[in-house]
Amino acid sequence: MSTFDDRENAFENKYAHDQEMQFKAEARCNKLLAIWAAGLLGKTGEDLDAYIKEVIKADFEEAGHEDVVRKVAGDLGSKSSADEVRAQRVVFLAEAKAQLMGEI
Repeated sequence: MSTFDDRENAFENKYAHDQEMQFKAEARCNKLLAIWAAGLLGKTGEDLDAYIKEVIKADFEEAGHEDVVRKVAGDLGSKSSADEVRAQRVVFLAEAKAQLMGEI
């Protein structure tokens, strides 16, 4: 293999790794957001576990995170606004990335 091929493979591997880490961070962020929302809704135990699964499942409805924001904001109703859910999501995404970096 040439140096060019080695560099190309390295870039492809880095891209694949970065995409995997982003997916894991998004999934963990959704879980943290679900736990936060479930706390506001008073869900615990099995109800909490079921709610986490619902929120994670909502993320597969469309590209991006607005499907999750819509689900959580709709579930919270007057307890929170969509803007507050988005703000919490930003905080949880940073937390999720920090957690993942700590696991490496």
